[in-house]
Amino acid sequence: MPRFLPPRLSRRRFLGTAAAGGLAMLHPFSARAQAGQAHLRILATTDLHCHVQPYDYYADKPSDTLGLARTGSIIETIRAEATNTMLVDNGDYLQGNPMGDYIAYKRGMKAGDIHPVMAGMNTLAFDAGTLGNHEFNYGVGFLDLVNAGADFPIVCANFGTALGASPREDRLHLKPYVILPREISDGAGNRSTVNVGLIGFVPPQIMMWDRGHLEGSFAVRDILEAARAWVPEMREAGADIVVALSHSGLEAGPDAPMLENAAFQLAGVEGIDAVVTGHQHRVWPGEDFAGEGFDPATGGVRGKPVVMAGFWGSHMGLIDLLLEQGDGGWRVAAFETEARPIYERGEDRKVKALVGDFAPAIAATAAIHADTLAYIRAPVGETTAPLQSYFATVSDDPSVQIVSQAQIWRVAQLLEGTEWAGLPLLSAAAPFKAGGRGGPEYYTDVPAGPVAIRNVADVYLYPNTLQAVAITGAQLKDWLERSAGIFLQVTPGGADQPLLDPAFPTYNFDVIDGVTYRIDVTQPSRFDAEGALINPDANRIVDLAFEGKPVDPEAKFVVATNNYRAGGGGDFPGADGSTVILAAPDTNRDVIVSFIVDKGTISPAADANWSFAPAGGATVIYDTGPGAAAHLGEVRTRGLAIEPAGDGEDGFARYRITL
Repeated sequence: MPRFLPPRLSRRRFLGTAAAGGLAMLHPFSARAQAGQAHLRILATTDLHCHVQPYDYYADKPSDTLGLARTGSIIETIRAEATNTMLVDNGDYLQGNPMGDYIAYKRGMKAGDIHPVMAGMNTLAFDAGTLGNHEFNYGVGFLDLVNAGADFPIVCANFGTALGASPREDRLHLKPYVILPREISDGAGNRSTVNVGLIGFVPPQIMMWDRGHLEGSFAVRDILEAARAWVPEMREAGADIVVALSHSGLEAGPDAPMLENAAFQLAGVEGIDAVVTGHQHRVWPGEDFAGEGFDPATGGVRGKPVVMAGFWGSHMGLIDLLLEQGDGGWRVAAFETEARPIYERGEDRKVKALVGDFAPAIAATAAIHADTLAYIRAPVGETTAPLQSYFATVSDDPSVQIVSQAQIWRVAQLLEGTEWAGLPLLSAAAPFKAGGRGGPEYYTDVPAGPVAIRNVADVYLYPNTLQAVAITGAQLKDWLERSAGIFLQVTPGGADQPLLDPAFPTYNFDVIDGVTYRIDVTQPSRFDAEGALINPDANRIVDLAFEGKPVDPEAKFVVATNNYRAGGGGDFPGADGSTVILAAPDTNRDVIVSFIVDKGTISPAADANWSFAPAGGATVIYDTGPGAAAHLGEVRTRGLAIEPAGDGEDGFARYRITL
């Protein structure tokens, strides 16, 4: 029954006091604070995904929209605006770009090594951090080696090796929280100490998403259950202010067990003063969230200060607290939050950098950056046709097709001689880079010619592992019905209707190769964006056939996919972990590389195995990247009636499709 007593770290002054930047730049809380009042600013990063350098490794060019080195360049200015500051990270720092994969799969980590993301973070003097779900993609042993290089504590209150009868009896892998005594200056210049408690949480779904690394050795507890147990202990241990580092998104709704996105509910837990959130790659305060409980004027959620700072270093999150000292210690008297961007997009749709580089972070990762560039530029084969994803959600797509071809190729090898070898073998794959929140440049666009590792990483972003499931024809149809939820319902014959549901992530738009089908978007979706069954009688998938014959609901199929989907990620019918028949050691990305090496030259041509059913001549609007124009002829040859329709919003190009 281990106990985790809060470490009493040596007291030190907050970094970036008013003297560092001049009184003219002070936040109003600092300017108006009186004796017994103090302004505390909490700076927060989230979802860095190993983006330290301002560089897009997939496009192999510098980028003004990402990188801790860019976010870090404004930290000293932001610190100078406040009398007292702290800097925290909210998780998903480890995986997410080729630099992370290079370290994990090529160079490796040994005791004493400093991972580049930690090298970059250490230059910025973080006070604390927590884990995100992607921290487990390379295994817990690798994670421990990385975390050993952090100059700051990393906490998590709901992940461990075993669960006890209550959360405080859990055998946790990390400390659940820390209490950091910090010397602060009040409005009259008097110095005193405030004890800031920081507690961390990770989505319980890690046990499903990274089952291969975690099952049998680790366990996870519900976020809210853990919070309600540990926060009172933090208060008893002397915490004046409690800040939750919640790598868990914002979804309004009642408390429920094992929520993935629990930050909204966490804000209602007694004793928590502020919440740093993330995971969803969105921004709060901002237009990404609205409704009861959300106050965009102050950044409040259920009356508590909450911030979500985008992803890849796109924003720095700020929580400004006006503290008052009373008989019981310090309390929050007022607050406001902000997500400060590192770039903006002008009227000409071009990106304008708002910050420069933080030289220490650039220098700390320069050598690994150079090694990563050499790694991603290594050729593995040739392609006779472009690999692009500009039309991946409205037409069968070559970038998705090549993933399916490689998955079928490898699974067929692995199932040879087994009881499953005689079943029809299909493949499910989704477009990962297809615009959305990633912006109008966030598309796969590999020209014909040499294919390098960076190109494969561009096609398949995540270090998932190859798996296969055995399902029925009925489950196959429902899998596709779930995928078809990406489309909004269209009125037959209507003009210029929006087609895509912006709340539906493209990585859940699975195309299944090996069968043919059409999607009738005049029908309501059977499932909502989260996978819940909402219209059981709806049928968007029509003319579903295998080898030219209608699919029998009782027939058996093997579907090649990845560990995320096979283990239940996205809540797809037929994929909940119980149908897995093959868990390969290969990453899907390595399978694609091996496939290209084996073939030498590939000819990725979409076979148009799916299309839209007629909708009475209705027209729909589809926004994609400006680079789509060069590939318009390709998609028209696959039978899509599409034409340019001017400019979309935020730099996207708009097209009109006739159904």
